[in-house]
Amino acid sequence: MPFDAASFTDPNPLYTRLREESPVHRVSTPDGSPVWLVTREADVRSALNDRRLTVDKAHSGTGYKGFTLPPALDDNLLNMDGSDHLRLRRLVSRTFTPRHVDGLKDRVRAVADQLADDIAARGEAELVADYANPLPLIVIGDLLGVPDGIRRPFSRWAGAMLAPEYPGQVAEAVDHIHGYLLGLVAMRRTTPGDDLLSRLIAARDEGERLSENELVSLAFLLLWTGSENTQHLISSGLLTLIRHPGQLAALRADPGLLPAAVEEIMRFAHPNQLAIRRFPTEDVEIGGVTVPAGDTVMLGLTSANRDPARFGDPDTFDIRREDNAHLALGYGIHYCLGAPLARMEVQIALATLLKRFPRIELATSEDDLQWRPSFRSHALTQLPIRVGEG
Repeated sequence: MPFDAASFTDPNPLYTRLREESPVHRVSTPDGSPVWLVTREADVRSALNDRRLTVDKAHSGTGYKGFTLPPALDDNLLNMDGSDHLRLRRLVSRTFTPRHVDGLKDRVRAVADQLADDIAARGEAELVADYANPLPLIVIGDLLGVPDGIRRPFSRWAGAMLAPEYPGQVAEAVDHIHGYLLGLVAMRRTTPGDDLLSRLIAARDEGERLSENELVSLAFLLLWTGSENTQHLISSGLLTLIRHPGQLAALRADPGLLPAAVEEIMRFAHPNQLAIRRFPTEDVEIGGVTVPAGDTVMLGLTSANRDPARFGDPDTFDIRREDNAHLALGYGIHYCLGAPLARMEVQIALATLLKRFPRIELATSEDDLQWRPSFRSHALTQLPIRVGEG
């Protein structure tokens, strides 16, 4: 992948160049795996809904697998299509319906208020660690029945998988997560509660066609995606608003703009740069390029969401943007299952900060902001802020 330190800070200039040069590029991932990178919105949208492009790694003819995971973590929705995908999706879909998510709002507000109280007492915060990370981790932990005291380590290991700091750290993180989830499932099997994981265990143990590996893998996927993406949407969303004071002032003046503002944050600053890799089950033409069966295809979500052929003035952050059918949460059968929860959490997280703190500003220079060194995820590692009454 043609990424360097500058693209970790801001990948959009690179994607602009790639998009202008060609709709599809033959590139290599940092480990040397060859992939096809799709850059234009129309092609990305079409490919996301193309049944000939499967997420099932059994169809990888070039050997690309992404993370090396044990079966107990790998047997999840991101690696399944067809009937298996629908079967597992149905088991958890009721938890993430808009109606059920609406019933969680009071809990999310209470968590956000408590975290904001702690920030107010200090007048400053490292927003990622003090607010953006714990809020969704507490919420998804509540849903899954993860005890309070053992939630934070999971987030640290998940981050290491995406941006390892030394050779072998990914394997270490995977081992930690594997053991962690096996212990969690054993705990909930012994002492079930009124939570999603306990219900999944009951479904497994009562023979509802859920294997043990699928059970643990579902817990892994829900805990990871339920915390990882949302925390970075909160931190990147706040930074984006700080960088656009006119838009921030408009949002403060009219809180009714918040849902549209969150959609624009997702289009403009979502952490996921790429969709989960796909493998053609037959030769497929994308953007005029024939991609052979079994090769690896990566779909550029960040690039698609800034494509001027789809969005007017795409590099402008506009919370009043009307035509905003972005691809940040996917499209087609793999559309994000937790989308209603993510939207609600980000809306409440930002609304709480803006209501509590009439003044929010960076406590460091833009040049000193630290970004995750990853071609997959454009995410802040820290966001120091100062807050006040005006």
